Amino acid sequence: MHFSDGKIPADYLGYVRIKLLWIIGGIILLFVLFILSISVGAVSIPPYDVLMTLLGQNINHKWDAIIWNIRLPQALTAIVAGVGLSVAGVAMQSILRNPLGSPFTLGISNAGAFGAAVSVIIFGTGTIQSTIADPISINNPYLTTITAFVFCMIATAIILLISRIRGASPEVMVLTGVALSSLFTAGTMFLQYFASDTQLAAVVFWTFGDVSRAGWNELGLMTILVGLSSIYFLVNRWNYNAIDAGNETAKGLGVNVERIRLFGMTISAMITAVIVAFLGVIGFVGLVCPHMVRRIIGDDQRYLIPGSCIMGGVLLLASDTVARLIVAPYVLPVAVLTAFMGAPVFIYLIVRGYKR
Repeated sequence: MHFSDGKIPADYLGYVRIKLLWIIGGIILLFVLFILSISVGAVSIPPYDVLMTLLGQNINHKWDAIIWNIRLPQALTAIVAGVGLSVAGVAMQSILRNPLGSPFTLGISNAGAFGAAVSVIIFGTGTIQSTIADPISINNPYLTTITAFVFCMIATAIILLISRIRGASPEVMVLTGVALSSLFTAGTMFLQYFASDTQLAAVVFWTFGDVSRAGWNELGLMTILVGLSSIYFLVNRWNYNAIDAGNETAKGLGVNVERIRLFGMTISAMITAVIVAFLGVIGFVGLVCPHMVRRIIGDDQRYLIPGSCIMGGVLLLASDTVARLIVAPYVLPVAVLTAFMGAPVFIYLIVRGYKR
């Protein structure tokens, strides 16, 4: 931003400072939750010892194995998945100019779930094991991810087609997402009907979104894709600000709206496909987090995108931690908590929209 006298007004500096403080505060909160998430569970580990173990200075080999082999990958997976779903949600809401846009509400998550079910049942990429800790495993994660991605892209193409219809309202977009969700859910049920007992058990268990099933290999792939995608969205933050002002305004500023919309939806679908393929369906994170951040720091994409990423990591990590403690020693799938939290927010947003 340029000013005629070369000086930046104090009001603008204060405006930026408040937003940066909120983001820094979110990072600190995420770090505290990260340490706390690793320390709690069936075996309680003092937070100080967790920190020392992560720094390579702990000599307790029992705790070392629990942290490095079980809790650390689970906590990191929760953060990465939360960041990915949130950044996909904030991008979709901006691209479609629809406050209810997210991978879950627009049916993209269920499309990915159907694709993964096709891979598990028809292509045989999912197996069920006799171990309690890891009863299901994806023996070909790449084929599963590709299949889920293909069906995510089919749903995305339908959404983009509807969005190009003249006069399409946010309500029409949401209803389209509801129809797509029902369609792909019905497809998944159809496959389950013809599946064997082993395949049915594998698919049903897999659909319970849970961050604990990802290992270091899956975490690495998700981290690379989510990281590169987040960088892409940050690079295009000014384009999304222009689109928020309207398609005609954005085109007048030289933004290629069609290309930005196509690339943004494609990348959002890719993030959703990878997370769904590895973790199952985790709903409402991409819907709730951007709106929570908007109420705190506003609609400016320069701060909304990183703020939503941090909030997504905080929300999913906190949900996973609570899911491990709420009915201990049993562990709830994290998707149960996100659905309980997200459904009331979704209803509130719909009611508020109709009041407008």
